Amino acid sequence: QMQLVESGGGLVQPGGSLRLSCAASGFTFSDYRMSWVRQAPGKGLEWVSDVNLDRGGAYYAEFVRGRFTASRDDAKNTLYLQMSRLKPEDTAVYYCALDRYGVTRGQGTQVTVSS
Repeated sequence: QMQLVESGGGLVQPGGSLRLSCAASGFTFSDYRMSWVRQAPGKGLEWVSDVNLDRGGAYYAEFVRGRFTASRDDAKNTLYLQMSRLKPEDTAVYYCALDRYGVTRGQGTQVTVSS
């Protein structure tokens, strides 16, 4: 059974940092390009980043480029999102997903950026 479990969210002040993790199980993680998506209050799902296979790098939405870094550890079946210089507009539930549309995603982890 395919499962994605996000963790690491929380409350952080503007300018702060957080690292999200996504533990994957039930499928061959290393065979999948993975994504991070988010959903802000009252808004739809929004693509954040794609992480390619086999250390092939990552792609980012313009609004997080230079502040967020996505990576993966295939030995641990885990996806990461290092977030820095956080802004209040980054407040959202963050999901890891099998595609950038978030069709198959975990339960999410809440990130709140507020002073």
